[in-house]
Amino acid sequence: MNEIVVAVTRSCLTLPFPFALLIIWLTVTDVSANNGVFSVKYKYAGQSKSLTDLKAHDDRRQLQILAGIDLPLGGTGRPDGVGLYYARIGIGTPSKDYYVQVDTGSDIMWVNCVQCVECPRTSSLGIDLTLYNVNESSTGKLVPCYEQFCYEVNAGTVSSCAANMSCPYLEIYGDGSSTAGYFVSDFVQYDSVSGDLQTTATNGSIMFGCGARQSGDLAASNEEALDGILGFGKANSSLISQLAATGNVKKIFAHCLDGTNGGGIFAIGHVVQPQVNMTPLISNQPHYNVNMTVVQVGLDLISLPPDISETGNVRGTIIDSGTTLAYLPESVYVPLVRKIVSQQPDLNIQTVHDEYTCFQYSGSVDDGFPNVTFHFANSVFLKVYPHDYLFPFEGLWCIGWQNSGMQSRDRRNMTLLGDLVLSNKLVLYDLEQQAIGWTEYDCSSSIKVKDEKTGTVHLIGYHYISSGHSLNIACAFLMLLLINTLLCNFHVEF
Repeated sequence: MNEIVVAVTRSCLTLPFPFALLIIWLTVTDVSANNGVFSVKYKYAGQSKSLTDLKAHDDRRQLQILAGIDLPLGGTGRPDGVGLYYARIGIGTPSKDYYVQVDTGSDIMWVNCVQCVECPRTSSLGIDLTLYNVNESSTGKLVPCYEQFCYEVNAGTVSSCAANMSCPYLEIYGDGSSTAGYFVSDFVQYDSVSGDLQTTATNGSIMFGCGARQSGDLAASNEEALDGILGFGKANSSLISQLAATGNVKKIFAHCLDGTNGGGIFAIGHVVQPQVNMTPLISNQPHYNVNMTVVQVGLDLISLPPDISETGNVRGTIIDSGTTLAYLPESVYVPLVRKIVSQQPDLNIQTVHDEYTCFQYSGSVDDGFPNVTFHFANSVFLKVYPHDYLFPFEGLWCIGWQNSGMQSRDRRNMTLLGDLVLSNKLVLYDLEQQAIGWTEYDCSSSIKVKDEKTGTVHLIGYHYISSGHSLNIACAFLMLLLINTLLCNFHVEF
C-alpha cells in the first residue's frame, strides 16, 4: 500500500469497568418506513473480574423517515455483573456474524479482515471470531481514496491517492491500542420497527473499516477478543450519521441501561415518552459535552473552579455511556469524597490498586451515604444514588468516582460522567437540536417513539439476551455499543 496521510482520531480517555462496555446490535436500512433492532450480551457473564481488569477494560431528509431503530439489549446488571455487554452483527451477502463493541466516543466501525496477521483468532468469551473478506461478499466493495467519505475521515485528501487505491484509516485509542486498514462498504441487516413491539427485517449499506493491523489490547494477545468496534459518535462517519444521511432516520437516539437486571432499551428515533428535559451541547466538541454549573452532595454544594469547564481543547463535561466510571477534576473529587466518607466517621478507609477509595460497611449504603446531584444549564440535573456510585469488591465498598487529576496528561482534570451515573435513566441524544437530556426511568419497561412520516407512535420495549446463541440470527443487524473508550478525539496527520 502506498504511503498515506492519515487523520488519527485519538481517544484521550479510555475508561473501562464492566458495567459500561455496551455493545448493541444495530441494523442499517434502505429507504423504507420501518425501524430496526439491536441486541447485546454481557461480556463477563458468570465471571468475577478484578479491579485491575475492570479498569483496564474502562442533510438532506427524504420523505420516508423511520420512527426509530430498536436495539434489544442483553447483559447482567449490578452487582453480579456490572453492565458490560457485547453483541453480534451480520455483514455481507451472504451474511456472516461478527461480534463487535459499540463505542459512543469513537466514530468509525471496523472489523478484523483476512489480511490481518496480528488479529486474534480465538476468544475466551465463548464466541467464534470471523475475519471479514470483501471478496466473499457479493455486495462488498472497496471505498476509493478519492471519495468524499475518505476526505472527511482523513481531514483532507489522502497523500498519493491513485485511482486503484482504497481509502485508508488509522485509529489510536487512549489505552495505546490502535487499528489500521482500509475502508469498504457492504450490507448490514437489521430489524425495523413495524408496530408496537414488532419488527420487520431489512438491510442497507454502510462504509466501515477493514482492519489489517492491530496493536495493544486489540491484537492477538488479548484473551477477551472481539471482531471489532462500532463507533456511534457525532462525526459524519459514525453509524448514526450514515443512517441519517440516507434520510431513513433523524439524528436522535436514546438508551436506558438497566443497571439492576441487565439489558435495557436502545433506540434511534424521536422519543415522545417519557418526556426528557434537555441541556444544550457545547458546540465544536467531538463528544457529547455540556455545561455543568454546580455539584451537590446531600444538602451541601461544591463550588466549581473557574477552569472546570475547560481542559486543554476539551470544554465542559463529557457525557459518555460507553465509559464505566465517572472522572472529576481533583478540585471537585477531593471535597466530594471527603463529604461522602464524613457521613460515617468511623470508616476504616483503604486504597485499593492505588486509586480506589474503599471501606467496610455493613448497613444500607443508601441510608448511610448522601446522594450526589450534578446541575447543568437549563435547570437540568442528574441525581446519583449511593448504590450507583458505590460498588462491592472483596467484602469492601469502593467509590466509583475517579480523580482525573491523577490520570495521564491527556485525561488530566477532565470531567466525564459515564455509565456509573447514567444507568437506570433514559438518556436522549438529539443531534438535530444539539442537545442531550435524561430522566430517571424503569429500563425494564418500554418507551414510545414517533413515526415522522405518519405521526404514529410505536412502543419499543426492554430487551434482555441471556445467551449469544439466543440472538435472532434471521434478522441481521448492525450493533451498537456503549463502550469503555474515548473521550477527547483529536485529529493528527502522519
